[in-house]
Amino acid sequence: MGSVVRTQVPRAAGSLLSRPLAPVISLVDRRPFESGDFEVDQIRLHYEVHGSGPRVLVLTHGILLDSRMNRRLASDLADRGFRVVLLDLPGHGQSDRPRHASAHRMDSYARHVIALLDELEIEQAAIGGVSLGANVALQSAVLAPDRVRALVVEMPVLEWAVPGAALVFLPLLLGVHYAAPVVRRVARLAKYIPATGIGALDSFAGTLRHEPEEAAAVLHGMLVGPITPTYEQRHAITAPTLVIGHKIDFIHPFTDADHLTRQLPNARLVEAHSILELRTRPARLTREIADFLTEAFGTWRPRRSALSPNDGLARHG
Repeated sequence: MGSVVRTQVPRAAGSLLSRPLAPVISLVDRRPFESGDFEVDQIRLHYEVHGSGPRVLVLTHGILLDSRMNRRLASDLADRGFRVVLLDLPGHGQSDRPRHASAHRMDSYARHVIALLDELEIEQAAIGGVSLGANVALQSAVLAPDRVRALVVEMPVLEWAVPGAALVFLPLLLGVHYAAPVVRRVARLAKYIPATGIGALDSFAGTLRHEPEEAAAVLHGMLVGPITPTYEQRHAITAPTLVIGHKIDFIHPFTDADHLTRQLPNARLVEAHSILELRTRPARLTREIADFLTEAFGTWRPRRSALSPNDGLARHG
């Protein structure tokens, strides 16, 4: 049993009482959650559990970000009766940060997601994520289709996006390699940036804390491993899927979201108003996700009891 840990809203966020700042205040993490760690391939992985119950959604984050970017969504879905598990992938957040590229292949990340289900004794769950996490969800459905009840895929990266992603990530990889002293100094200074209590904002600030060798390993892993399931593999994914895309981003082009929806037998497409809608004005998309998950789980019940959300976890909040 992990120790009990209490967290509080940062003082700056808690003092924002003026009416015009109400939308900002609403983004501050507010719901208690629990956390735990487990090990796969000698890599320690960290996760958070929001809510309880048999209807489980596992969410993963974008590249060089962490689970905090999904905390608001997890909290809102927990209020609707879902149990949401946020996983920090290797090289991210509070998980170990191996400095070799093979640990950061997309298919390796998918194995870690399935290992998390085994760790929590979850028979079947919905799997989702944003950008990198979206592709990890797809790979998980290919790796273990019987464990995936549904998919929530936000901003997937498929063939149309590969040139744009290469234009961004390859120079970034070269930068963290050849400008390592600068990146290392930025990482040290970034550790002094105070938490705001706004999960998505803190997650983005966390990208600055990566040591150059850690960031390089993650970026290299993305380039050497499979980025997305093959065309044939995508057509074979039968799990109900909610695809979320938007039109203002060449790394996550709307064409990829649209093509994926057409390729998956049981998919529906929702257009986001912007890349930040689910993080800054989440009500509409959260409602779409909750309604989709309610339909996907239906009257489903697990065949074996799931681990109590209190077992082996530290409590926060």
